[in-house]
Amino acid sequence: MRNNETKGPAKPARRRVIKQGAALSAAGLLGPVLSSSVFAQGDDLAPYKAARINWRQAEGQEITVAVIPASYFENLISLQPQFEALTGIKLRFEKVPPGQIRQKAVLDLSSKTGTYASHASDPMYYPLYVANKWVEPLDTYLNDASLTDKAWFQFDDIIKAWRDANSMNSKPYGVPYDGEVTVQVYRKDLYAAKGLKAAATLDELVANAKALNDPANRMYGIALRGFAGAGQNMYIYPSILKGFGGNWGSGGKVVVNSPQHVAALTWYVDTLTAYAPPAVRNWNWPDIADAFSQGTLGTYVDAHSSAAVINNPEKSKVVGKIAYATWPKGPAGQCATSIWNWGFPINAALNDKQKKATWLFIQWAACAETQARTSWKFAGPAKRSGINRVSLWKSPDFAAAMKGMGDNFIPAALDSLEHDTDVDWRPRVPQWPAIGDTMGTAVQAALVGQKKPKEALDEAQARIDQIMKG
Repeated sequence: MRNNETKGPAKPARRRVIKQGAALSAAGLLGPVLSSSVFAQGDDLAPYKAARINWRQAEGQEITVAVIPASYFENLISLQPQFEALTGIKLRFEKVPPGQIRQKAVLDLSSKTGTYASHASDPMYYPLYVANKWVEPLDTYLNDASLTDKAWFQFDDIIKAWRDANSMNSKPYGVPYDGEVTVQVYRKDLYAAKGLKAAATLDELVANAKALNDPANRMYGIALRGFAGAGQNMYIYPSILKGFGGNWGSGGKVVVNSPQHVAALTWYVDTLTAYAPPAVRNWNWPDIADAFSQGTLGTYVDAHSSAAVINNPEKSKVVGKIAYATWPKGPAGQCATSIWNWGFPINAALNDKQKKATWLFIQWAACAETQARTSWKFAGPAKRSGINRVSLWKSPDFAAAMKGMGDNFIPAALDSLEHDTDVDWRPRVPQWPAIGDTMGTAVQAALVGQKKPKEALDEAQARIDQIMKG
């Protein structure tokens, strides 16, 4: 969901990226800067002042943070006056669409312009960032008692899979702010009528889809993302691959056409061909959520955060008829959940004072108090479900805020987060942007019937071999 990279032009080679970064920045293409004019809410700053650090040690600094225009960041933006009152730091947010934020961040980091002190970062980009030393290792900040009160911040309370996804060589490079987990979503009323239960295996998932599939009456058994992209069908395919016992190679060799890859893609193609709406091959997660909310899907597997769409009482026809479970197991074991989060790194091009100011922002945004204030304590209707801390996921207040999402919502998500994770569910290499787009195209070519799964993967392997050679 949040992790949606969109299919677009191929990413420029690294040398071209570095040259283009300064040019685009100078041309003003990094976009307008937005500043919140919302007054501080009534909550006082006491919970933050309990931290044994000097929040005003970077007073007078100005930083800009790039985020995507989404409710979970809008909630944070509304608290901007509180951060400024706490720290004396001038904070500005720039809203950048999901399809552009990765490219703009790479251009800014590679050109060392320091336009963005931090940005909502894709975890798959840290290998590229770290290889080029574009972002700061954060262990130095976490271990500096003048900057971080460890007992107050409780970094280890942040979901481990998300922390690991934002780390390289055992060092953190980004702190998770908001994230998601992949879950099985199904119509409990339709399942009950047919005597079905949540699928424990992929075979059962297919059997359930077959039992519910009735295209003549606009009911389809299942849907999975089909749209081509590094974060579209390549958000779903790697999870299936894990269930078939596949991996992405080793020793610097990325392998995408193993027998396990072929088996996983064949299952993907066959299942959608038999029991999904024909248009699903070009569907993204909003299309799936919309179809489910209109009562035309029996089940789907996608981000837990899509629950906000299917439970919208103004648009959904299935409120009160929804339940959740984890990814079903494949023939070789449990499918892996996506390990997705929007995290905040520190731009290495900043000066020391700006880096401290940026760390104070990151610590403020990721701390338990701000997470609560942007979730169940938030005054508006959009209560964040992607909070970053295990303790908050297990809190009665969060449970109360999420009670309308459907049966087993929190248990299914937590179970998946704690047991179905694999930090290498996608290949964590600097070349990921190009690999992800190549694989996304190959998967869709098989889904639409242009190529057989093995043919599509063999062609992708040849391209990826060239990508890895540089």
